[in-house]
Amino acid sequence: MAFDTTRPAPPAEGIPDRLYGRRRGHPLRPRQQRLLDLTLPRITLATPADPRASFPMEAEALWLEVGFGGGEHALELARHHPRTALIASEVFENGLCSLLTHLVPEGEEHTAPLPPNLRLWPQDARHLLAALPDASLDRLFLMFPDPWPKARHSKRRFAHPALLPLLAQKMRPGAEWRIASDDPTYQSWVEEVMAGQPLFTLAARHDAHPEGWPHTRYEAKALREGRSPRWWVWRRS
Repeated sequence: MAFDTTRPAPPAEGIPDRLYGRRRGHPLRPRQQRLLDLTLPRITLATPADPRASFPMEAEALWLEVGFGGGEHALELARHHPRTALIASEVFENGLCSLLTHLVPEGEEHTAPLPPNLRLWPQDARHLLAALPDASLDRLFLMFPDPWPKARHSKRRFAHPALLPLLAQKMRPGAEWRIASDDPTYQSWVEEVMAGQPLFTLAARHDAHPEGWPHTRYEAKALREGRSPRWWVWRRS
């Protein structure tokens, strides 16, 4: 599949207008390529300016997960919240294939039914945010993001002061932004960035896995390797 490489203007001053990180890891197998060619277009969000129009259902809420990795968190959200329209964003092709593999039996890439409440965005989530209607999001998820631990790379972090006004603009008052990280540098960064702004208030902070949050492979890996995850709920003021 050829991804759209058109890029709108940067959504916020200080945020670089390019993707960082890999789009592809190991070479794709034939099955993975079929998923990208045949299945991904069927489940890709088609109308970011009117996101609910891409869902063949009446949704009670609109949620967005940024950087879904292997997709297990997004899939659990979709399964347990059938009346919620969920957009899951990821640029890493192997991650997209991982999620799609769990949805579609082999040989049915073009025909298998897909969840009506799940749509994918295989491009930069910042540009999706720029296109979404104001006050349209009821919940935002940032689960175990790449910490970009070097100080000179801090501008690449999604939880960035320059991006907060855009996030606040796209989230309705009272909407939740859920963040999780196992990286000490990123944990400190989140605390520092969020402490000095008026757009979001801290609703909850957990140092043990909170009830109602799906588990992820990144959390399991962190625990195996002796790191301590942290979970936050920030509420749009």
